Formats: sequence, structure tokens, C-alpha cells
Amino acid sequence: MALPDALAGRLRLPLIGAPMFIVSGPELVIAQCTAGIVGSFPALNARPQAMLGEWLKRIRDELAEYAETHPEQPVAPYAVNQIVHSSNPRLAEDMEICVEHQVPIIITSLRPPEDVVTAVHSYGGLVFHDVISLRHARKAISQGVDGIIAVCAGAGGHAGPMSPFALVKEIRKEFDGAIILSGSITSGGDVLAARAMGADLAYSGTRFIASNEANATPDYKQMIVDSAAEDIVYSSLFTGVHGNYLKGSIMKAGLDPDNLPDGSKHDMDFAKATKSDAKAWKDIWGAGQGVGSIDSIQSARDIVMSMEREYRETLAALSA
Repeated sequence: MALPDALAGRLRLPLIGAPMFIVSGPELVIAQCTAGIVGSFPALNARPQAMLGEWLKRIRDELAEYAETHPEQPVAPYAVNQIVHSSNPRLAEDMEICVEHQVPIIITSLRPPEDVVTAVHSYGGLVFHDVISLRHARKAISQGVDGIIAVCAGAGGHAGPMSPFALVKEIRKEFDGAIILSGSITSGGDVLAARAMGADLAYSGTRFIASNEANATPDYKQMIVDSAAEDIVYSSLFTGVHGNYLKGSIMKAGLDPDNLPDGSKHDMDFAKATKSDAKAWKDIWGAGQGVGSIDSIQSARDIVMSMEREYRETLAALSA
């Protein structure tokens, strides 16, 4: 186990709220951090780009104010997700803004983040990189990341096909840094299971789509509540990389969820709409297989408190 020192004593639960395109914004991040878990958002959510600095200042100021007025409460650091890919023309400028604001944690996706690691380590920040295989983990480890996010089967968004029991163990054999587990984490019991498996932190996105603070449409939130694991479709069509999506949103866009063609990585473009008429993440809604255990829309704080209670109850039951 290797929880970074920067997180020690600052978490109510060993949990990161995963960054979700469009869905994650300052309101959700602030609510998650003040509830005691790491909140995060993709830098690309701040549009136009000038808004990124405004978001970072707002998050920093509101977290500091909350910490000052609630000294007895844990206030977690926040994170920004950067897409390290040639189709992201904002990466260099967005990283300059993040370095200027000394963002505590940068979460990198897709390509090995050597330049990002150098920039973030220059001010003492942390870099967590998400992977779907040991091969990808090895590349990130060689470039000095502080944590590996194992995105396993059942995770929302760009999920991998591997069982967490396999991937976490393989990464741990070669890495003594922080391991964060992603894949159907919707309850406190799931967080405890991730810890028992060898992860230092759990990673939960879908559970927070059904929150008051999430920047998701009411229909999207309700579909999360109404769906089960069988309503999740695994497809590469929408971004060129395999991901998990709500079947209902695919049908609503006029597509047949049982007969989707494959997408191509060569068509991947995070700056523009996808080749489908429905834009991925806007009209095609991402979600993980854990949707079946989500039955209500709550505040992010209430979700965290429920998960903390479940965590402690599960631990007590196992100890008994």
C-alpha cells in the first residue's frame, strides 16, 4: 500500500471522484472535496479555454474558505484530467495554466505523460495515469508517475476488458506507488473491496452522475437510476477507443446498440464531434456496469456520507 503523503489525513474515504467529460465541473468537484474525497474534472470541460483558470481559482478559493470555516472536517485536494493525445490541441496551454495554479493532482489519459510528469513534479504535485493493461502501466511507471489508475472491466467511459483481480495484482508486482482501482465502484463496500484487493484508492464516476451537482441533463441522471448492468454497451464507435455507454441513449440517438460498427483510433479527435451524428458524451451517455445499484439522485455529499457508512459497516461485518 502506498497512499501519497499529500493525501494522508485529508480523506473521509480512500476515493477519487473520476473526471467525466461534460459532467464534471466546479460544483461537483467542490462538493466532492468538501465531503472528503478527491474531486476531479477534465480540463477540456472548461470551454472556452480561458475559463480553465477561472475554474481553478474558484475551486482553490472555495476549498480554502470551507477548510477555514470547518476545521474539523477533512477537505480533500482536487485533480484535473489531461488528455495526452495529438488530437488535444489545448494540452500545452492547459498544462501551463495548471502549473501556474499548482494543481495538486493531474490525471493523465491515453499516452505516456513524461512531459506532464516533469511539469507537475516541478512544484511538488502528483501525476496519476490511467491504464487498461500492464503494458500501458509499464510505460507510465518508466516515466515516473506517482500513481496508476487501473481502469478495469465494468468502468464507465474508456474502460478496459481486464478483471481487477488480475490487473491490480500484476501492476503491484512491478510498482510500489499508489494504485487506484476503477470499475463499478458505487458503494462503500466496493471501496473496501478495492483496498482488500491491493489498491490504495478507489475511483468512482458513474455514481456521481446521479448527483445534484453533476452537469448532466435530468434525462441522463434518470437513465442512470433506471438502468442495470445489462443496459451498458461496450463500443469503440463513438471515440475510436472502447468505452461503456447507456443503451438507452444509443437508441435515443437512432442507432442500434446491438449492431454498432467499430470505430478507429485514427479518427480519435477530442477537440471535435465524432463521426456519429450524435456527439459522444453529449448525446451518447457514458456509464459503468455499476448502474444497477444506483437508485436515487442525491447531493454529492450525501453520496459520500452513505458510502462512508457502508464502508464502516462492511468492515465491521467482516471483522465480526
